Amino acid sequence: MLPILFLSFTIAATASEKCSRTFLNDATDAYLGAQSKGVYTSMFSFAENFTYTEQFKPANIASGILSKALKIDHNRSLLDTVLCTTFTEIIVTDPSHPYVIGTRMELDGQKITKMETLVTDEGDWLFNATGYAYYNSLEKWDPIPEDQRDSREVIKAAGDAYFNRFADANYTVPWGTPCARLEGGAYTGSRNLTANTCNLGLPSTIKVVDRRYVIDEELGAVDIYVGFPGLDRASKEPGPDSHLFRVEKGKLRYIHTISTCEGHPGCGLGNTTFVPGL
Repeated sequence: MLPILFLSFTIAATASEKCSRTFLNDATDAYLGAQSKGVYTSMFSFAENFTYTEQFKPANIASGILSKALKIDHNRSLLDTVLCTTFTEIIVTDPSHPYVIGTRMELDGQKITKMETLVTDEGDWLFNATGYAYYNSLEKWDPIPEDQRDSREVIKAAGDAYFNRFADANYTVPWGTPCARLEGGAYTGSRNLTANTCNLGLPSTIKVVDRRYVIDEELGAVDIYVGFPGLDRASKEPGPDSHLFRVEKGKLRYIHTISTCEGHPGCGLGNTTFVPGL
């Protein structure tokens, strides 16, 4: 039986502010503090209906990634005040053990009811944390001015269109130009940062399943957790996957993926070597 836990916040959430950006930001700050210290017991308390997973499988938080103190080189969080969810992207370039981590949290307004963490390191899809950090540093993820923001519906539809295209070659995806895709440590925009496109060819027979969303209008972003069939060539099960999309004026601008390989190192393709500028 897994321990039932929730984050202890220093602020009191009233009914009117229970899923405000301030409340959700405090939740992600507490999570990042726990991960930096590797002392989850000082940050968490029991909650009746909490569930914790790693790689989409039930896990013990006491021995999972949150029990490890990590020097976080980069973090980015999406805050969804409608769904009361958050997503946090973490990059750790420590040569002793680099990671790229994604964590999706569901809250009920006072407590965290679910944490779904994807932990990628050596042996995962195209993994290279140094490359991930470098190419991420070239991107601009500033908050979008309020009068230029897309609606939740437009942002969600752009992410869904990308996945719908995997099952239907005739499905229209709102590709932006420029657009760059970052996977593990591989970057499609490295050769042409101003005119690159993410429309580099996709399969048309894959149905991407079990989509879970975090939508942040201020950042123009949606993160979608999915089961990705065929990702791991050594497994028949859909692979645990996160796709983070930046949407600007209705068009896809950046795509970040975090994909774990559960059946075979590199999902059958091996790792990637990071060379700046290539």
